[in-house]
Amino acid sequence: MFGLGPLEIAIIAIVVVLLFGTRRLPELGSGLGKAISNFKKGYRESQTIDVTPSKEEEKSSADSSSKSDS
Repeated sequence: MFGLGPLEIAIIAIVVVLLFGTRRLPELGSGLGKAISNFKKGYRESQTIDVTPSKEEEKSSADSSSKSDS
């Protein structure tokens, strides 16, 4: 795994525990897991971005432009 031996992995784990503490480790793991899953979900979805306004947006922009003309 990345050319790291068991001793190096243990040292990294000890440093992480010392930096963040045991209470924050579950929060960090959960946040990292959610970030990875959101990234995968976004990558799997369509790569095109639809910029056409919806019917509600067209209606509200037409209303606001007619109010500013008055």
